[in-house]
Amino acid sequence: MRVAIAGAGSVGRSIATELSDSGHEVLLIDRNSRAIDVDELPRVEWLLADACELSSLEDARLADFDAVVAASSDDKVNLVVSLLAKTEFGVPRVIARINDPSNEWLFTDAWGVDVAVSPPRLIAALVDDQAGVNEAGDASALLSLPETDLLEFTLPPGTPHAGHPVRDLVLRLPANIVLVAVVREGQVRAPSPETVLSTGDDLVFLSSAESVDELGELLAPSA
Repeated sequence: MRVAIAGAGSVGRSIATELSDSGHEVLLIDRNSRAIDVDELPRVEWLLADACELSSLEDARLADFDAVVAASSDDKVNLVVSLLAKTEFGVPRVIARINDPSNEWLFTDAWGVDVAVSPPRLIAALVDDQAGVNEAGDASALLSLPETDLLEFTLPPGTPHAGHPVRDLVLRLPANIVLVAVVREGQVRAPSPETVLSTGDDLVFLSSAESVDELGELLAPSA
């Protein structure tokens, strides 16, 4: 799958790392030259350009991509990128980051957004939503998005992944399931490939898979 990511900040780079490690072709777009670090992500393509400019997206050949992720820290930018990706280039799947929860109502298909992800809402769901509270070893849906779910899984005692880096887990994830956050002692962190997992970590996944049974089997304690 070819994926273009607008915004090469910490969020955009983390997503690029996950996707490239999973074998996807990734293009990171950012207008700030200081955000571009070819050595950090050698398997990722980089484009120094303004993703809100139609000509920039034409240069990127956005119509050839399977998905676009609008991951900048500016909601206005993410909305413009989403709209251009969908209406001008017909990108099949557009995922947008919401930075300010008060703007959540804007992130709909009217702006070309197929899936909107709000980190503040996600964190609130982890803390507040009783539907997301689970026994260790059970995956549960935190909130549903169109054709996509956010899932939480607490690493139980005896899991084979404790003491191992995130990159080892990512390589074994089922198709259409992506790790988007690791929550430890109430602190949310991007899933860096070098992050070492521990028993009790809450892992948050974005899934468009029809079944998550395989994920539960992967994370369950060793027999």
